[in-house]
Amino acid sequence: MFDSPDFDLAPYAELDRRPLVRRTFCSWEDAGWRSLLVQCFDHVPEAEHVRLPGVPDLHLVLHLAGDVVMRTRSGGRPVRRVPGTLELMVPGQESVRDYRATPGMRTVQVHIPSATVARAAARLGGPAPDFARLSAAVAQGDPVVEHLVRALPSAAGADDVYAESAAEFLTTHLLTLGRHERLPGPESAAVRAGIAVMRERLGEPLTLADIAAEVHLSVYHFVRVFRGATGETPHRYLTRLRIERARELLTGTDLTIGQIARRCGFVSPGALSTAFLGQVGVRPSVYRKN
Repeated sequence: MFDSPDFDLAPYAELDRRPLVRRTFCSWEDAGWRSLLVQCFDHVPEAEHVRLPGVPDLHLVLHLAGDVVMRTRSGGRPVRRVPGTLELMVPGQESVRDYRATPGMRTVQVHIPSATVARAAARLGGPAPDFARLSAAVAQGDPVVEHLVRALPSAAGADDVYAESAAEFLTTHLLTLGRHERLPGPESAAVRAGIAVMRERLGEPLTLADIAAEVHLSVYHFVRVFRGATGETPHRYLTRLRIERARELLTGTDLTIGQIARRCGFVSPGALSTAFLGQVGVRPSVYRKN
């Protein structure tokens, strides 16, 4: 399937993905990377008994589009995954899954070779990585991981030195996250709850006061803890989520700019156009045309 001395993805050779996904990007084929495997997939909206083999590599999944209800056959409860949800597969642990999703389900998936993980763990010292604990920490959400994973496919013009550096940084950050369990306290729980409110009510005229009230903090306190956890103000974070959703609708639907503006919480097509230009660099109409 692939040829790299750092990776052992032989178990995936037995998995016939063709009925389930369409791969739209592969960093090995499209960028020539060998230190990091990044793949983007479009998924079918429904699947049963999908066996995901256990691989030794660190495997991250970021859901980009599609509202998904997923069940793991190991007795797990159905789990909802929305755009922005992160998942880390525990190395060596196989799972069998069923899921149903809205049309347009997309993911970006990153494999970090076990050799890179071992080197980072040795540099950090201390006990061996607890991958189950790390997986639970990642599932809570981490803006650094999300932003980096989301950005990797757009860096396809960089060489393998970039890929190696990205793999080492991402691994070190993840291992540190697993040891110190970021976001453990009530304030961080409020940040996660605030982000959930943003995602669930993306199309509504949501105000900062509305979000702060939902998480039971004053506006001032919420802004302070939110910026500390994510590095962004709530307003900027919400705008970015809305622009990401607008990009999905521009490329995946025939909705008018006005309809997309309403679905993404903008008061007018002009407001969407201004925000879109500021973040993406072009107007929505030009983005759709290109």
